[in-house]
Amino acid sequence: MSDRPHHRKPAAFKLDDPRVVLVDEDGGSHPARGRIEIAPEPDTALLPATIPPVAPPRRGLSWGTLFWTGLGGLVLLGLGLGVYNLVADLFARSQSLGVVGLGFAVLAVLALIVIIAREALALARLETIEKLHERASAVLASDDRKDSDAVVRDLLKIAHDNPHLARARAVITSHAGDIIDGADMLRLAERELMTPLDQEARRLISSAAQRVSIVTAVSPGAVIDVLFVFAAALRLVRQLARLYGGRPGTLGMVRLMRHVIAHLAVTGGMAASDSLIQQVLGHGLAAKLSARLGEGILNGLLTARLGLAAVDVTRPLPFTALPRPVLSDLARDLLRRAERDEQTEPPTSN
Repeated sequence: MSDRPHHRKPAAFKLDDPRVVLVDEDGGSHPARGRIEIAPEPDTALLPATIPPVAPPRRGLSWGTLFWTGLGGLVLLGLGLGVYNLVADLFARSQSLGVVGLGFAVLAVLALIVIIAREALALARLETIEKLHERASAVLASDDRKDSDAVVRDLLKIAHDNPHLARARAVITSHAGDIIDGADMLRLAERELMTPLDQEARRLISSAAQRVSIVTAVSPGAVIDVLFVFAAALRLVRQLARLYGGRPGTLGMVRLMRHVIAHLAVTGGMAASDSLIQQVLGHGLAAKLSARLGEGILNGLLTARLGLAAVDVTRPLPFTALPRPVLSDLARDLLRRAERDEQTEPPTSN
């Protein structure tokens, strides 16, 4: 008896033919007389993809790191040698000039050390807030009471510098032993500590958006618009970081702006395709307001969007017990202000 499979001769049939029957791949090899069996072929798109193993990253110093380290060392040596030669020349000319030059050099070095220390402390504080946010998210998922106590203790240390949160700290301390679940403890801390901070953050974002909309509506050139919006964005991010416990310096602001821009890219960016902006500018409001006011409203909305992203980055706790602020809440005040400005604008004579 041969083991060769039975091959059916080619034949034409319609899919709606009642004799056509769909069977599995492992169905019988001899269909019943008068019946046409069709076995579907496996879909390659549904098959599990074979992912090659990823090689672990090579540890060690890269050539770029070595280049910048060597270049920085040469620059520092050049500056030090230049200062040394300057002080030596001053001593060669006059003893008093040498003493004055040496004093200025010591003062500059001392100020540089203080600046570096402050930048390092600011970066460490920002990193602490970021890790606190990640730990709080993990506790909300695991509901671990011990971990929640550690998160709340670190949160109270950050909030200790804000005198307006004294009552909130007392409430959390008094109710710490009454709560069993770790997630509930974090929700209590969020309601007590973050409520006044979120209200102040909304006020800061709304004020910044209104300033940007007004200035860009009356400014004479696009360069002034860009510079003012950039300065307002930096100021807003710094204010929000200080509000939630961060004290960013120059390097800290660079890091914060990078995180805020990355967050905007993940959550949809600042493009005008946002549904609210489409509703505002695409359903008749631009026809009611002047072109400059419409442009100012758009810039104000984008500034508010940037502020909301900065809140997500600088806030030490994720939004769980409190509602997340949305752009529509801030846009109402901005639109009412724009309509009021349009009504109070004096008419222009032809």
